[in-house]
Amino acid sequence: MSNIKLGIIGSGQLGSLLCQAAKKFNIRTVVISDDKQGPAQNYSDEFIFTEYTNKDKMKEFIRKVDIVTYEFENIPVEILKDIDKEKRVIPKPEINQTIQNRKLEKKFINDLGIKTTEWAFIKSFEDIEKNKNLLPGILKTNTLGYDGHGQFVLNSLADIKKDWRFSADYILEKKVNLSKEISIIISRFNKKEFYTYEPIENVHVDQILKRSKIPAVISNEIYKRAQANAKLIADKLDYIGTMCVEYFIDQNNNLLVNEIAPRVHNSGHLTINAFNISQFDNHIRAVCGLSKEKIEKVANAEMENILGKEIENYRNKSFSDKEFFFDYKKKVIKEKRKMGHLTTLKE
Repeated sequence: MSNIKLGIIGSGQLGSLLCQAAKKFNIRTVVISDDKQGPAQNYSDEFIFTEYTNKDKMKEFIRKVDIVTYEFENIPVEILKDIDKEKRVIPKPEINQTIQNRKLEKKFINDLGIKTTEWAFIKSFEDIEKNKNLLPGILKTNTLGYDGHGQFVLNSLADIKKDWRFSADYILEKKVNLSKEISIIISRFNKKEFYTYEPIENVHVDQILKRSKIPAVISNEIYKRAQANAKLIADKLDYIGTMCVEYFIDQNNNLLVNEIAPRVHNSGHLTINAFNISQFDNHIRAVCGLSKEKIEKVANAEMENILGKEIENYRNKSFSDKEFFFDYKKKVIKEKRKMGHLTTLKE
């Protein structure tokens, strides 16, 4: 057990689940967030509400912790670097500098010899015209964006509005003739030890994850290559903690990296009940310098995200001993907002 004080940036459901995992190791958590109603405050030992640019509050946060981690990657890198000067930030800020920028992320992956979707860097309408071979495609902001935010479907050049101002940089990705989507959750520790969970099969609806399951129905070749790619990416990033690599599998059985999430991931929620040690436990162990323990699968599982008003029905339901309901305790219900999840263990 440990008396480490862990700082967590971000107060959403991932932060909540990290706080719950930390309690198992007697690790005190201090959450800092710009969301006054962030649900992680229900599970943290201390909660600091502030804008991340408030230097006095950030200094207070730094004073109260030994190590810092985060639940989301879109934190300004300079803020992470400033914290890292006084208290170690894990994963290291330089990783976010790459992952926050889709151009840098895709170049990093491709330079490792790993396939992604076909893509081009876009700064103007003329750039799209030059790369019209990538249509139909998806235009994504080069920075920021998640769960479909900052993304625009372009079936042809006619879909680009004449008054559209290219006020930001973009990435244009060719649409994939999709067979299925999978993800790999991998935890990497200080001594270059790692644990790679088995591939998870995912279904997205309106670009938001709706359900995940293990085992994924994929070939043994895809299974091994997805894990090997994730390990190579984690090693080259010199990553510490839990991260996720999301993949597309196209109709020709090509395995393509969609994106990297340098944090615990929604698709890995089923590891809480399907394994003796979850992605959250492993992240806490890794960033706090605790030893890697033997990990065993308990059961096959399916996880369903509970979105928006769906939560109202689940709060009144009864569940079997194979079903595990997680209510994120978010005060405001919004359409398509992740409000909770249900994991069901299978034979």
